[in-house]
Amino acid sequence: MKNDLEMQFSSVLLLAHFCFAQTDYAPYFYDNGPNSNNGNMALLNLSEDTPKGTQIYVLNGTDPEGQPVKYGMTFEPGSKEYFRVHPKSGAVTLIEELDREAQDEIEVFVSISDGLNKVAEKVSVFVMDANDERPQFPQNMPSIVDVPENTTSGSSIYKVQAVDRDAGSGGSVTYFLQSSEPSTKFAIDHHSGVLRIKPGETLDYEKSRTHFITVVAKDGGGIYKGKQQVMSSSATLTINVIDTQDTPPVFVGTPYFGYVYEVSSPGSEIFTVFAKDGDMDNPNPIIYSIESGADGVFAINKTSGCSTLKVYPAELRREIFNIKVKASEVSPEGKRLDFAVTTVTIRVVDLNNHPPTFFGENGPQNVFELTMYEHPPEGEFLRGLKITVNDSDQGSNAKFHLRLVGPGRMLRVVPQTVLNEAQVTVLVEDSAAMDFEKSQFLTFKLLAIEIDTPERFSATADIIIHLLDTNDNAPKFSSDFYIARIPATDPDSGLWGVVKYSIYGSRADLFLIQPDSGIIYTQPWASLDAEVKSKYNFYGKAEDTDGKYSLAEVFVTIMDLNDHSPAFNENSLEKTMVIGAPVKIEAIDEDAEEPNNVIEYSIMKSDPDDIFDMDADTGEIKLKPYIKSMDIVQNISNHKDCTWSVVVQAKDRGSPSFSTTTVVKIDITEATQLKGPLTSFLLKCRENPMQFLGLVSGVITIMVFVTVFISTVIYMRNVKSNKILPSRRIIRRKRKPRRRDDFQQPFREECCGGKFRNEDLEIPTADNINRNNNVKGCSHRAPPSPPNAPVMPPPLPSHYRHGDREWTVPTVSASVASKTKKRSHRGKDNPVNTALVSELKLRLEQKNMANRY
Repeated sequence: MKNDLEMQFSSVLLLAHFCFAQTDYAPYFYDNGPNSNNGNMALLNLSEDTPKGTQIYVLNGTDPEGQPVKYGMTFEPGSKEYFRVHPKSGAVTLIEELDREAQDEIEVFVSISDGLNKVAEKVSVFVMDANDERPQFPQNMPSIVDVPENTTSGSSIYKVQAVDRDAGSGGSVTYFLQSSEPSTKFAIDHHSGVLRIKPGETLDYEKSRTHFITVVAKDGGGIYKGKQQVMSSSATLTINVIDTQDTPPVFVGTPYFGYVYEVSSPGSEIFTVFAKDGDMDNPNPIIYSIESGADGVFAINKTSGCSTLKVYPAELRREIFNIKVKASEVSPEGKRLDFAVTTVTIRVVDLNNHPPTFFGENGPQNVFELTMYEHPPEGEFLRGLKITVNDSDQGSNAKFHLRLVGPGRMLRVVPQTVLNEAQVTVLVEDSAAMDFEKSQFLTFKLLAIEIDTPERFSATADIIIHLLDTNDNAPKFSSDFYIARIPATDPDSGLWGVVKYSIYGSRADLFLIQPDSGIIYTQPWASLDAEVKSKYNFYGKAEDTDGKYSLAEVFVTIMDLNDHSPAFNENSLEKTMVIGAPVKIEAIDEDAEEPNNVIEYSIMKSDPDDIFDMDADTGEIKLKPYIKSMDIVQNISNHKDCTWSVVVQAKDRGSPSFSTTTVVKIDITEATQLKGPLTSFLLKCRENPMQFLGLVSGVITIMVFVTVFISTVIYMRNVKSNKILPSRRIIRRKRKPRRRDDFQQPFREECCGGKFRNEDLEIPTADNINRNNNVKGCSHRAPPSPPNAPVMPPPLPSHYRHGDREWTVPTVSASVASKTKKRSHRGKDNPVNTALVSELKLRLEQKNMANRY
């Protein structure tokens, strides 16, 4: 009974439990669709560049009975776990890096549980692409590509291929070339990657055997971590140019020279030529043959290129043979291909049986004559001598020395050692010694003596130089001073007819006069220089014993000597020349008079030669007319900077003539094209000069009109001013007639200090002074007053006596020459004759000056 009750109770409990279980529903996930960030993660899209640790989703579900739920996440056994879920919040976090290229879909089991019931679902998460992969070239891509040099232009030589594992635009690839050469010969198709030879370009093995190019592969770009990104990679290709048979043979060691000696015999080896195929990577065999010039006396081995003699040297009819040798390529089939020809010069060498010989323009010559001016520039070669020396022997038998034997070391011969033949050049070493005043002709011996021969053959030639005189000596004074005489006569008799002379003036201290004879001479210490002061004037006074006197004005002209050389302006030694325009070189000669200070310009030498013309009077240098552009300049000169040097000489016309040379550097450039209305107008005027003349005439007319207008206004203003203020009128004094000399005060001092003054001189009043003292009367006509003269110099030293020195009269002149040096010798001419000549010249000078003024 008891057991039955227990069984019934158990049955009731089971039934009650079953009833309650039927009413507890399982939890479930919300299905919010693929674009939602919460729900059951079904069809979730996730970018592969999502950072690890990012919350990517929230699992969201509910329990019908409102019981709290927990979330779970599991993966297939053995697969990588990419996500982790928080059991209460349902937040899903990325815990591993994603890589779409490795796995683009992730399967995961998500579950939700209320404690009694648990629901699990299998969902797929899709990994979306990001541009994180760069294009990759295949690992088996060759780094070296062989291309024959005869490949035609535009031909395909290789196809480059790179793969980008990204999807979309990030996975598309384009190709570019990045070449290290200035101008590459290759091009690549941007889409297909086909590498070609550029149209119009060819490969040449002999010029360049290897080309290096870099191929760059770029993807189409895409988003990576929120930014646009383009990725690329590169690969370097080495293109080897394969040689083909397209180049003829090349002779090595040219030019070729061979010699046949007297001891040679038939079969003797003369010379061996050598040629190689220009296509060096795949050369063909070379065979040799003689084309011409052998005259049947020489043969050549076709494989070795060795030339031999076929006859005895005595049978040779020429001394020099120019043999044409041909080198031909032979194909493997024996066919002759490209060839090249060279010349072998064979000289027949005999014994030392020819001495050196001098030749002129017309054959052998032993005497050479030349006429030239004295004192040529040092280093210059004698252009009139055309001498050639020759020794017909060969080798050491034709080697000899040249020597020049003559007075002093005036000349030098070049070259000094000769082999076979040379042009003889004679250079000036001592220009001063080649003096016409010392010797009017010079004779030299030119010797040619063999060096290494036992015979020591030699030859001689005479060089006779006739010198022409040049103005190379300055005039030399016969004395340190020059004397002139001032004649004066007194018609009186006895003591009244005795005349004493004296001179006065501000610069009269440079001169002395003998009181008895009236001879004027320079002071021994006076240094006269025409460049400093060329004219002096003072007054001479002739006085009798009674104090009566007469005055005469003395003019002294210092004659200029050519004692200065021209000097170049340092600022003109570097010039910039615009093509078509001249540049000017200036030199200054400090001499005082012509022709001593007149300068002639000339070009002594230029580099390059015969490029410039020079105006002898103005010193303007300009290019030859055919040089009209910088292209012609570049063709003439090897200098990139186009700076040319010109040796310019400035020479005066004095006697003797002095010259100076200098180096002028000229930078050649082209004219810069100017712009603007003024430039356009000037260019038009260049075509129509009358238009420019009209403009100038208009400007001058306007200036004249303005000048007349201003002058009229000033005149009217002055007239108006004179009417108002007559006291301000300017009254001009009339020039008084020149008064006669007042012999009471003949040396009255003016305010300007320009007249003589002699307060201690007492002159009695008398009639007809210096005319006729026998006439009695108180009235007389005064002589004319002397013109203005410098202040009277201090009197002669008190220790001076007339008899202390007997003055000699050297060369007399009405002018005084400036002294270049003090000389100790005195002239020995007759004083009386010299004084008379001086008097005559002085009168002539006074007459000329009177006519002039």
